[in-house]
Amino acid sequence: QVQLVESGGGLVQPGGSLRLSCAASGITFSVYAMSWYRQAPGKERELVATVTSTIITNYADSVKGRFTISRDNPKNTVYLQMNSLKPEDTAVYYCNAKGATMVSLYNYWGQGTQVTVSS
Repeated sequence: QVQLVESGGGLVQPGGSLRLSCAASGITFSVYAMSWYRQAPGKERELVATVTSTIITNYADSVKGRFTISRDNPKNTVYLQMNSLKPEDTAVYYCNAKGATMVSLYNYWGQGTQVTVSS
């Protein structure tokens, strides 16, 4: 059974920092591309950052220079370090794992963790 369990969300003041973690089980973690998405109230879910199995990273323009995605394969965990947080970063943040074989695509989601940026 595949599980992605996020943690680290919470309430933080503008300009503050948070680190989100996503612990994966039930998958061969090292071969999956891992991403963080977010969804704010009334908005569509959007891609925040991705780290591939070859440690190539990609970021949404809105978070470049402020957020850093990383992975620890021995721990089956992906992280999102969020600095200089803004109120518009407030959202539920979701961990995502994507993988593929010659015949199948795999796409898994965590349950989400709330991040609220407010004074």
